[in-house]
Amino acid sequence: MRDFHCVLQQEHRQERGEMRRLEVLAWSCAIATVVLALAPGVAAASEATHDVDDVSLAVSRIGTAAPSPTSNVTAICLSTPYPSACETALSSPAQGSSGTDDPFATSVHYAMARVASARAVARNLSAAHLRGARPPPGVQDCAELLDISLDQLGDALAAAARDADGVTTWLSAALTNQATCDDSLAADPDSAGRGAIRARLSALTQFIATALALHVNKSKAHHSGGGSPSSGSLPTPASPFPSWVTQQDRKLLESSHAGASGGLAVDAVVALDGSGTHRTINEAIAAVTTTAANGGGARKVIHVKAGRYEESVTVSSKQKNVMLMGDGKGKSVIVGHKSAGEGYTTYASATVAAMGSGFIAKGLTIVNSAGPGKGQAVALRVGGDLSVVYQCAIQAYQDTLYVHSGRQFYADDDIAGTVDFIFGNAAVVLQSCDIQARRPSPGQKDTVTAQGRTDPNQNSGISIHRCRITGAPDLGGTPVYLGRPWQRYSRTVVMESFLDRSVSPAGWLEWSGQFALSTLYYGEYGNTGPGAGTSRRVTWTGVHTSLSKSDAARFTVAEFILGDEWLGGTGVNYISGL
Repeated sequence: MRDFHCVLQQEHRQERGEMRRLEVLAWSCAIATVVLALAPGVAAASEATHDVDDVSLAVSRIGTAAPSPTSNVTAICLSTPYPSACETALSSPAQGSSGTDDPFATSVHYAMARVASARAVARNLSAAHLRGARPPPGVQDCAELLDISLDQLGDALAAAARDADGVTTWLSAALTNQATCDDSLAADPDSAGRGAIRARLSALTQFIATALALHVNKSKAHHSGGGSPSSGSLPTPASPFPSWVTQQDRKLLESSHAGASGGLAVDAVVALDGSGTHRTINEAIAAVTTTAANGGGARKVIHVKAGRYEESVTVSSKQKNVMLMGDGKGKSVIVGHKSAGEGYTTYASATVAAMGSGFIAKGLTIVNSAGPGKGQAVALRVGGDLSVVYQCAIQAYQDTLYVHSGRQFYADDDIAGTVDFIFGNAAVVLQSCDIQARRPSPGQKDTVTAQGRTDPNQNSGISIHRCRITGAPDLGGTPVYLGRPWQRYSRTVVMESFLDRSVSPAGWLEWSGQFALSTLYYGEYGNTGPGAGTSRRVTWTGVHTSLSKSDAARFTVAEFILGDEWLGGTGVNYISGL
């Protein structure tokens, strides 16, 4: 996904070239019918038949009919980033509506149909492995991500119909999924199957971006009279967690372990010696989430006893409200070793992948042991909305922590890595964390963040608040940069944190030439330490070396990961102001 490892991936593909050629031959036969279905004149029929039942089910649970047609589509679409795509969505004969009565709902309906169609193609291609061929890993990623996007668009539509919270977050996450899918496909060898999906992704991104823009524009118009809640004086915290963490979850987070004297019950116990209910974490997750519909409902707590667990742990988007509670950093250790150097996509390389909403991790060490020379190798990937990672150690080299999407909160964590080692497109606050830059491979540069915001309407970004950013003992003279712009609207702020002398005086690093230097948003506020001086910082248009207090307050727990639109005046339950 990022440039430091491209040569490594190329060499790896050459080593496995003969095997890949045999697989591609089988693969080509498996996808032939799918590719034919994408030919001009057949695509419309394909879209009309693939997964229609899934879309109908999603729409039926909304309870809102498609709006009646009018003739003002062009005027509505002028305020969106892709007017042509907007007009297509709002005027589509398949929708039977001009879309101006409720353009947002119409645009989401249209996007859902397109997502379902693209997902069907990805699933058909992925199914080739059942016939003896191994589909490219990027296609498998896309099948999963498109499935998640369909659910998120349905959630956004339902929430908007109820005037409820979370619409911007779900649309931002669905848009992020398309970018992730495209990144994963880019790592695959060229094939007709890959091209078929990528062609649809390009259009799909525009349709989801249209829905997001229509929602944001409507919200701005709604709030234009009364303004947004004040960002000045903030209420005193009731506990060290955001207000969306329930009282029961706070008790779990504050207890010494799941079996504490407070009587907090657990749903499963994982122990290598057989003294628990399961020997592996994945077995425990599967067991506790099958007891509730789609893995939802009440919190499911899994106590991971001390030990070294060599497994890749997955919490799917259907498995909600899962908590992994270890016995403490360095005691309950989960280790994986997947990497780009071994043929995995960045997305698929994670040691722990948590995509279900309401995910909580506490008292764990999560490691990707692939090493600094293997390219991207994720230790923890989180894409579940309203997730919390507390008192954990997250260790790898390139791409350690993948804050993929949704609203996330990290506190009292130790995060170590080299290249872009906190990256992704979530709306995330890291607070009171120890962030440590490790010694990279020769020719690499240490960058703490690579934020992936692709659209100015996304509510995502990385906020580092009251943390420590330091160099590891073996770092040597390698300079450490606070971040670089992975995507055009990359957004990162560092506030009230300690920066040691390893932080480069320039502060921030370019990605490639002038890319994104005028559209990114990088901010600093109230930092201390020998690396906090801003007199020699880069002078790009998007860099703000001295944020005002009111601007900095926008990136606090209260205003950033809760959001004015979806939580209004609930305030902050963590730190009262800056």
